[in-house]
Amino acid sequence: MNSEEVKINKLFLYWLTISLFLVLTLIIVGGLTRLTNSGLSIIEWELFSGILPPMNDTSWALYFEKYKTIPQYKLINSNMSLDEFKIIFYWEYFHRILARIIGVFFFIPLIFFYFSKNIKKKYLINSFAIFLLIVLQGIFGWYMVKSGLVFDVTVSHYRLSLHLTTAIIIISFIFWLLINILNEKDKIFFKFTKEYIPYQILLFLIFLQIIMGAFVSGLDAGMIYQTWPKMGSSYFPDDISFNQAENYFDFNNHSLVQFYHRNLAYLIIVYSLFLSFKVFKKKRKNLYHPIKILLLFLSIQIIFGISTLVSGLNIYLASIHQILGVLLVLSVINLYYFIAK
Repeated sequence: MNSEEVKINKLFLYWLTISLFLVLTLIIVGGLTRLTNSGLSIIEWELFSGILPPMNDTSWALYFEKYKTIPQYKLINSNMSLDEFKIIFYWEYFHRILARIIGVFFFIPLIFFYFSKNIKKKYLINSFAIFLLIVLQGIFGWYMVKSGLVFDVTVSHYRLSLHLTTAIIIISFIFWLLINILNEKDKIFFKFTKEYIPYQILLFLIFLQIIMGAFVSGLDAGMIYQTWPKMGSSYFPDDISFNQAENYFDFNNHSLVQFYHRNLAYLIIVYSLFLSFKVFKKKRKNLYHPIKILLLFLSIQIIFGISTLVSGLNIYLASIHQILGVLLVLSVINLYYFIAK
């Protein structure tokens, strides 16, 4: 490999690393946009317009009048002032602008790397797949926003979970590609063997928990029971009947969604400890460090999850809880990478 090839490969690595942190930042901003109920402040997609925020009173008044047409304003924020509207507007605005920046930042260098002919074909194929997911993520974002413009005061929790899960898949994809490059490997993620499946199950449980967390966030289900370890005065929520099978699948029920979110967390804790026990029992020394990282993030996540709940959903704690969820996913992927061959 000549000096020019080395330089371009280093640029490729730096580009992916910056992309990873940009996506992480977008997830953080997106979470805060949801926590501040700001996601419906801009009621039009504005794919090519809206790059600049309103620059005068007339523009601000126009955006505010549009916001006044949706149920969220009519039913919840009818007393909102223009200055208060500007706060929620800027959260959604920065969320959208950052998404645009990521799209451009990922696409233009990708074309350069493609024509440079110095990057491995597999790495380029993966990068184009990531870009496709980024485009889909933008579409899913608008699909989510549309659900809160007509009948509801907030977005659909199903569409919110789709939007968030896609973001987690994108950052996971970039992370896997990065560690492959750093280790000069071409490990395949979707490979199912007896050895891999226990770790894939953990990853599946974490993703399922993220979906359930999005349900909790979308429904504001954390407002129902803010006690731990019990939900109110008992382990089971007292406003749900478990006598009928269909009640177990009512994901519009706030109490049930919170109940599942809590208990899935307990399952993840037990399963992670089980995997850790297996790793140390079999003396898989190459897994000692990644399993310790996983357990560290899991422990911190538990603390912040409980703290967020009992604090009355403090916005800062809730944001940290979401960030830790992303880091927990990456720590599981890191563990899985050392298993994969």
